[in-house]
Amino acid sequence: MINSGFTLIYQDGHLLIADKPAGLLAVPGRGAEKQDCLAARIQQAFADALIVHRLDMATSGLMVFARGTGMQRRLSQMFRERTVKKRYIAVVEGKLEGSGEISLPIAADWPNRPMQKIDLAMGKPSLTRYTTLEHTAGTTRLELEPVTGRSHQLRVHLQAIGHPILGDALYGNASLATRLLLHASALHLPHPVSGRPLNFHSVPPF
Repeated sequence: MINSGFTLIYQDGHLLIADKPAGLLAVPGRGAEKQDCLAARIQQAFADALIVHRLDMATSGLMVFARGTGMQRRLSQMFRERTVKKRYIAVVEGKLEGSGEISLPIAADWPNRPMQKIDLAMGKPSLTRYTTLEHTAGTTRLELEPVTGRSHQLRVHLQAIGHPILGDALYGNASLATRLLLHASALHLPHPVSGRPLNFHSVPPF
């Protein structure tokens, strides 16, 4: 269902799954000009919808919303306990082979906020798994699994190993693509009430 600039993938009395377009904030920012966001648009249709997690403004793809505060607490706990599995598709610079893990601690880069950085001394443990899908003309398409959920984790980790995501204005070269080529493509979780498996997929628009 298309509704106010987003695609609603799933709905029931407990949760919603929406497909966020690139360039739309997930939650309101500071200032009147940054109040339009996916959360606000969702709440126009579902007054009880509450945010559970976020995607960067430049990132597209699947997001979960809770119906009510009790379900928000439950779903937030599921994210903390890593019961919710997420997969992303990205296109990065250079040729990256096979599959592997990036385990590098991340901390806020305070003088350059909102940027994050690798900080071996003070950073929080952060883990990303990657699998190469294909190579094309000096780029690599990857499937990514953020095991931890640090801010900008996928973008920082890929930059750190020398393969920044195409179109990344913060951590790479924005001129290499018309947008950040990062898309939240899959969500897998047990239903927070019934426990039945829920599996959602979104085809990357790139």
